[in-house]
Amino acid sequence: MRLGGGRESGNVEDRRGRRVGRGGIAIGGGFGGVVLVVLALLFGVDPSVILSGMDPAPQSQTQTRQGAPAQDEGARFVRRVLAETEDVWTPLFAENGRRYQAPTLVLFSGAVQSACGVAQATVGPFYCPGDSQVYIDLDFLADLQRRLGAPGDFAAAYVIAHEVGHHVQNQLGLLGRARPGDNAMLVRVELQADCLAGLWARRAHDARQILEDGDIEEGLAAAAAVGDDRLQRRGGGQVVPESFTHGTSAQRVRWFRTGLQAGTLQACDTFGARQL
Repeated sequence: MRLGGGRESGNVEDRRGRRVGRGGIAIGGGFGGVVLVVLALLFGVDPSVILSGMDPAPQSQTQTRQGAPAQDEGARFVRRVLAETEDVWTPLFAENGRRYQAPTLVLFSGAVQSACGVAQATVGPFYCPGDSQVYIDLDFLADLQRRLGAPGDFAAAYVIAHEVGHHVQNQLGLLGRARPGDNAMLVRVELQADCLAGLWARRAHDARQILEDGDIEEGLAAAAAVGDDRLQRRGGGQVVPESFTHGTSAQRVRWFRTGLQAGTLQACDTFGARQL
């Protein structure tokens, strides 16, 4: 990706290294259960929508770190990608008579407290509508990218764009359609976020030529890697379509490609689509 000369967003909060109080998400017992939850929730909506059994968020004992933003490569990459999402969604909302309120992206390590509760890094990247913030543990994300065979800077950018897509849905009043237990609607929510990630990539490239050879393939590989059918096979279990909450690999690729090719909100209407 060509992000070297781009601006860096000021809407990134670095909480890496903070300690978080007890409490969190009930993710089942045993290492096998943890692995399944890790895979199932990668690129998901906020944990409170997907999982039941969340404990109330306790008041954690933390130390607030002051000073200049972190200058490590990962943090700067996140700030640049987030800036690109702001530079796409702000004018696009304006075109539709709306005002885009950019989310804050929180970098954390190990565990983090959000308005949705305390989440462990094993939940994966997530968006919490309660505080309109995106949460990402960069170390855990990089590890999962290696395990799922979806490396590359644009694959990482796709993750950020997907979670920002949930924020866009929240601002448009669409995220509330997802309800625990309504897997069919959860799939439509997730596929729309994939489409919105593709829309972002198209518009950002048209405006600033950010994509390089191979970037699109990285994004498509990342979308395919987190299809419910592929994740269930990787987990060693049987593929159960009724349990899907994110869509198949083919569906995720299709909707990401739809957003990439069309570049319009109208093209991303997964709720009205007869066939996903």
